Amino acid sequence: TILTTNLEAVKEITYQIRLRDIGGIIIVDFIDMEKISSQDKVFDAFQEALKKDRSKTHVLPISEMGLIQMTRKRIRKPLTHLLCEPCLYCEGEGYLLSKQSVCYNIYKEILHEATDSLGAKLTLRVNLEIADLLHGAENRLITSLERIIGKQIEIYPNAQFHLEKFEIFEHPQTKPKPL
Repeated sequence: TILTTNLEAVKEITYQIRLRDIGGIIIVDFIDMEKISSQDKVFDAFQEALKKDRSKTHVLPISEMGLIQMTRKRIRKPLTHLLCEPCLYCEGEGYLLSKQSVCYNIYKEILHEATDSLGAKLTLRVNLEIADLLHGAENRLITSLERIIGKQIEIYPNAQFHLEKFEIFEHPQTKPKPL
């Protein structure tokens, strides 16, 4: 029935709102219900489901058009603040991947490339700051990769490389394979 479908939707909608940390003005459009008692059940279920939410919410009753209007305050920082850092090239007007994110991208790409390569050694050319990180705090990534793929990985810093740029090639190949 329509009521059952809307009640199931309430659970999923409130779950997704919390999961994705959706904030601001939110409008939920339910399947039209003619009975006021059905609308009340859906509204009560919606409010009950939002009690699990740590964020501040304000919900208005179902409108004549079958809409629930609500506001919700976002709890977490946006994903760009976690995965990116201010751009050092444009003095903070844009964003770059964080150095750790670049390291993880390198890790994934080497795992992908290593399945196709026959050489005993891989060379990795990276930005100076990424090279420092891979030799220091993120050294475990390289050690782990060498163990998994069974190949030595040599890291060469390149001062001319953009922070997010890297190249991987295998020996005895003489020409780097740009990614």
